[in-house]
Order: sequence, then structure tokens, then C-alpha cells
Amino acid sequence: QVRLVESGGGLVQAGGSLTLSCVASGSTSHIERIAWFRRAPGKQRELVADINSGGNTNYGDSVKGRSTISRDNTKNTVYLQLNRLKPEDTAVYYCYAFYVDYDGDIDYWGQGTQVTVSS
Repeated sequence: QVRLVESGGGLVQAGGSLTLSCVASGSTSHIERIAWFRRAPGKQRELVADINSGGNTNYGDSVKGRSTISRDNTKNTVYLQLNRLKPEDTAVYYCYAFYVDYDGDIDYWGQGTQVTVSS
């Protein structure tokens, strides 16, 4: 079992920066991949960025070049830094973990953290 807790959301002006944190607890050694998704009002959920157990990263087109995903294994924490924020970045940001063990795989989600970018 894995629990994910996000933090770091808030209100920021356009052009500013924000760093979101996702702390994982439980059987974290079985996590193969952690990702950040977001859902804006009236829109579908979209991938923001992810990082796998090998440290490889991937970014969604909407944030490519403006964001950095990183992790601190000593703290079981994944960070998402968002720069040059735009009003269209306003969304609830969710942390996701892909967990794999002998019984199969499970998707875990955090509760989400709201990011609001004012123009």
C-alpha cells in the first residue's frame, strides 16, 4: 500500500514559480513511476511530468521547458517545479504512483493540490 500527500499549491501571479511536493509513504520500494497530472475545470486530466525508478523523466507538451520533476529518495518525495506560470496552468495537481508487486500493479492517487495562476 502507498499513500501520497501533495503540498505546495496556492495562488501565484502569472510569470511566477511554484514547487509542488509529493510525499510517498508505505511500500515505496515497489513504486515504478511517479507522475504529476492536472485537471483544469472543464478539461480532461493531463500528464504534467513523470519520473521512473531509473530517474528518467518525461514532460507534457504544455509545460515542457517550464517545469522540472525531481525526487529525493531519502525523503520519499517527488518535486514538481513550475516556472513562468500562465493562467492556463490553473488546475488541481495530482500526484500518481504506479506500484508493482508480485500480485500485479496498482494505481495510487493523492488528494490533489490546487494551483491558481492570476493574470
